[in-house]
Amino acid sequence: MKKNMFLFAFLMMSITMLKAQSKDELIIRQSMNVQLNAWNAGDIDGFMDTYWKNDSLMFIGKSAVTYGWENTRQNYIKGYPDTAAMGKLNFTIIQVKRLSVLYFSVVGKWHLTRTAGNLSGHFTLLFKKIKDKWVIISDHSS
Repeated sequence: MKKNMFLFAFLMMSITMLKAQSKDELIIRQSMNVQLNAWNAGDIDGFMDTYWKNDSLMFIGKSAVTYGWENTRQNYIKGYPDTAAMGKLNFTIIQVKRLSVLYFSVVGKWHLTRTAGNLSGHFTLLFKKIKDKWVIISDHSS
């Protein structure tokens, strides 16, 4: 009887953990969709809402490492000064993986369709749950 109770408790705990993980993963996927929609509307500030508003935010691009939310925002504004330069963004998610209770890793591809020429590459994002919100604390895009 004790063995069955233990097994039942273990199964219930596992189901609860899977539901929590699925909920968190869904929230992260939704936040990426918000990013996508903001970018495609020409709204860099809306796109940046998913990033951690902190000087310790790290963005790794093809040519440099940038620290800080505002510095990252300014780099986007400089690199994409108007909607023509921004083009239309599309993501392909390759993997969303829970690393711990507080961290998720997201790996994917990005593609910009633009009249000035298309761009594409890959990204690795590190999400952290801060103050009950999932935010990107590190972005390696190239």
